[in-house]
Order: sequence, then C-alpha cells, then structure tokens
Amino acid sequence: MVRVAAVGLLAAAALLASPAPARADEARPPLRIGSKRFTESLILGEIAVAVARAAGDAEVTHQEGLGGTAVVYRALEEGSIDAYPEYTGTIAEAILHDTGRPDLAAIREALAPKGILVGEPLGFDNTYALAVPAAIARSRHLARISDLASAPDLRFGLSPEFLGRADGFPGLSRAYGITPSHVEALDHGLAYEAIKVGSTDVTDVYSTDAKIGRYDLTVLKDDRRFFPSYEAVFLYREDAAKRSPRAFAAIGALAGHFDAATMIELNARAEIDHRTFAGVAREAVESRLGLSAALGERSPALRRGLLRGILSTIRTEGPRHLALTFGALLLSILVGLPLGIVAARGKLLGRAILGTAGVLQTIPSLALLCFFIPLLGTGPLPALCALFLYGLLPIARNTAAGIEAIPSSLLESAEALGLSPRATLFSIKIPLASRAILAGIKTCAVINVGTATLAAFIGAGGFGAPISMGLTLNDTDLILQGAIPSAAVALAAEGLFALLDRVLIPKGLRLADSRENAAAPDDA
Repeated sequence: MVRVAAVGLLAAAALLASPAPARADEARPPLRIGSKRFTESLILGEIAVAVARAAGDAEVTHQEGLGGTAVVYRALEEGSIDAYPEYTGTIAEAILHDTGRPDLAAIREALAPKGILVGEPLGFDNTYALAVPAAIARSRHLARISDLASAPDLRFGLSPEFLGRADGFPGLSRAYGITPSHVEALDHGLAYEAIKVGSTDVTDVYSTDAKIGRYDLTVLKDDRRFFPSYEAVFLYREDAAKRSPRAFAAIGALAGHFDAATMIELNARAEIDHRTFAGVAREAVESRLGLSAALGERSPALRRGLLRGILSTIRTEGPRHLALTFGALLLSILVGLPLGIVAARGKLLGRAILGTAGVLQTIPSLALLCFFIPLLGTGPLPALCALFLYGLLPIARNTAAGIEAIPSSLLESAEALGLSPRATLFSIKIPLASRAILAGIKTCAVINVGTATLAAFIGAGGFGAPISMGLTLNDTDLILQGAIPSAAVALAAEGLFALLDRVLIPKGLRLADSRENAAAPDDA
C-alpha cells in the first residue's frame, strides 16, 4: 500500500508540474523569478521577467505572490526560484538577523558563502512607516511616531510580518514607549479598508504605497530614526547568473532607473487604476528602458470583469486545482484507509495512529505548506503533500469508527463460518463500515477544495491565485474570481458523493437506514 501511495504521489506530481514542452536546443532549465505577496514586489518581479525575456538566453517564468520574506527567501535558498526583489533592511533583519544595520557591502559578504548575490540598488528606498488618517492626525496633534506614546487609546491594525519582526512593532514599541491598548493583525491590503471604515486608527505602510494619498493618510515622522534603510535590490542565485548571463545582465541594468516617485506611480496603476501587474511592468520597461520591440505580444492593460475573470480562472487554474484536490484525496484514501483498519484492531495502536493524524490536523494550513519548502521547494508538490496529510485524519478516524461500530455478533458469526481474516475484512467489515468510510472521504474532499486555495501562496496555482491577488489589491472581483469556482467545486463534490452513496453503499444498509428514519417519528 505504501508503494502504491508513493507511485500515486509521483504520478500526481508529474501531472501537476505540467511543464511546457522543451525545445530541442534548450539545454538549461528555465529562469524562475519570484515575488512576495504585495503590489510593489509583484510589479518588480514582472519587470525582471520582461527584461530577462528580452535578453533571450533563457525561458523565464514568474512564481508570483509566494508569501512573506521567510517563504520567498527559503525558496531562493532551496533553488525553487532563482531571483526575487528584496530590501536591504529586510535582508539585514529578517534574513541575516543582524541588528547592526550592515551596509550593502557587508550584506553581500554575508550572503556570498550561500551562493546568493545582491544586485545594485534600483534607485529608491521603500521604508516602513506608521500612518494615521489625516483627520485624526489633526485632531490629536500627531506628526511624529513619538506622539503615539500619549495616545494609547488608538487602535493599531498591523500586518502580521510587521508584528513579528524585530525592526517592526516589537522594536518600535520599545524604542518609542508605545503601549496601545488594542493591537490586531491585518493583511496589509485590508488595513487600508479598515482605516477607511474607521475600525483601525494606525497601520504600518510602505513609503511607496500608492494608497497613502488616496486614503488621505498622514505618515508619521520617524523622529528617532528607528527604521533602517530599505533600498530595493534583487537577490539572485550565483549558479543561475552563470547559467543565464544575459538575462541577469538585463536585470542588473535596472539599477538606478526607479526612484520613489516612479514606484508610487507604478503601484497606483495597479492598485487604483486596476491595471495588470504585467501591463504595468511592460509600460515601465518601455518608457524607462526602451525595450518595446523585444517584449513580444502585449499583455492586457486592464483586469477582466467578474464573469470573464471567473471563466478565465476556470480555464487556466481549474485543472491545477482539481489535480491538487483529488490527487491528494486519492493518496489520502490509499494511506488513510489501511491506517483506519489497523487503528480499529487495538486500542493503544489505534490511539497512536489517530493521535498522530489529529496532531497533523491542528497544524495551520499555511505553516504545513511552508514546512515542505526546504524538502520539496515551491509549487504543486509541497501543496500535494500537505493536502495529503490533512486528509488522513477524517478517513482514518471514520474507517476505524465504522469498523468498531459493527456488532460483535456479526463478527463472531463470520468466525464461526470459518471466514479468513482477509475475507472477513473485505466481505463483512468494509461493506458494513462503508457509510462511515465514505463520509470521511467526503469530508476530506471538501477540506481539500478549500485548503487547496492556500497553495497559491507557495506558487502552486489553483483557484487561490486570484484570491491571493485580490487580497493584495483589496479587489473583491478578483477574490470572487477564485472563491466562486472553489465553492462550485465543493458543491459538485457534495453531489458526486451523494451519487456514490447510492452506488457504493450496500442496498441492505440503505434500506435499514430508510426504515429507521421512517420509524423515528413513531418512536418519538
């Protein structure tokens, strides 16, 4: 059974990878550009993709919106991506854990032994900052971060990464003596909406955020100079640079071409004008570097409407989402069913099996997905493994419960008839427990449909891709473009299992249930 599961895992992984057909003269692997899950990183990632493709010495792909610093840098270290845009302050604190504010030369020296190189600064500094609505700033006389020490009643809505970083809120609160009575974690894109509706008073922003002006926010001065410099640079693997020298020369040529005002404008085109990241990047490359002739077919300038977006998502992401969902379901059945059978045989062993599966179920979905990155990189394979583990508990538990619920008299009768343990298992136990087993499989399928949307955060695609982008841009239409197909798949799965219930459950069990249901009102 383990061998079958392993073969199934490899087959599903091959299906999910779906690589483009290789050209006869193509000897080197594709160049993979990564990006974090916020607007500016996505735009810079697309800009790097555009100029690398124009260089012409590598096939280039973009693994967009992979998550926060820990996820994307780990993907770079493990070779799942070859380059991504980063900031010097983030490299120092979150990657090198160096609070001494190293300069660019020191950062390069620290990363070189790992085979990771640092490009030249792109030309702008995107520092952290705190912002409040202009009306609150005026009424409470807030102009500096230190002024917040005398306003502990203000409600803080901060991004999860900012809350956890030493150069984020923990260090900031100590440096400024800020002790707010209310602090909550909010996605960076959603924090602006929280400010707009008045449920949050203070949030962390990036200095090049386009929405600062749109939402009439006042950026508080960092009067104690707590935040370090966050110069935008590209991190990239040394082996990838040797493999595709022209592509990385083109990415290196971006240095010095983008100032803060330019990035604010580019971010505004995506977040406010609703242009695609690829379209914004193309326009930037054309206007600043004059590469229009080499960029090939033009990307759509504006994001599609809701209906067209849903249809496009189903066409492009549907096969990947279904492969993730039902590939993992198949593997969970192949492993979970035998585990449930074994768990039903002995109390101690059963507790150990179900307890271990229960512990796996308590691990947050995104944490489990990220756990597999050092082992399997980013993409579909780690997502498939995480979904497979999540599906073990409902299948194993329901299988064990269904077998344990079989009356002992029936099992004694089977033994008296001389049935072998194998015959008893397949002719008595599994058929009588089939309803509970099928219920566990259905639960696993529905869980997988929803959890598979998180796979987009590690570059696995699926219906979570537009949801992730929608959260980044606070775009309800984009969120619905992924949420509606996902809900439709869940409903279809419910209908499929209702049909399987009629096909796979022995007729005698269905008739017995029908009689019990008909008799229930009289018994009451």
